[in-house]
Amino acid sequence: MEYVCPICNGLEELKSVCSSCGNRVEDKGRLMDYYDDYSPYMPIEQMKLEDGYEDLAKHLCPHVVYCESCLVEEVVFIKE
Repeated sequence: MEYVCPICNGLEELKSVCSSCGNRVEDKGRLMDYYDDYSPYMPIEQMKLEDGYEDLAKHLCPHVVYCESCLVEEVVFIKE
């Protein structure tokens, strides 16, 4: 079975709120894309082995979100 992130693949829109102030956050993309210049081009499953989360085993896609109201940046996990 192949797992895909509904946010990365445009199937759904990220609807998450800031854990600090409760305002809606903006999706800034996959966490792995921020590692270095080449990480967006690496295989997703390979990057999940190196990110320190249990996202590969639990079929989660870590996304960076940003709150423009309180300037908080955090990671949310999207079920694949």
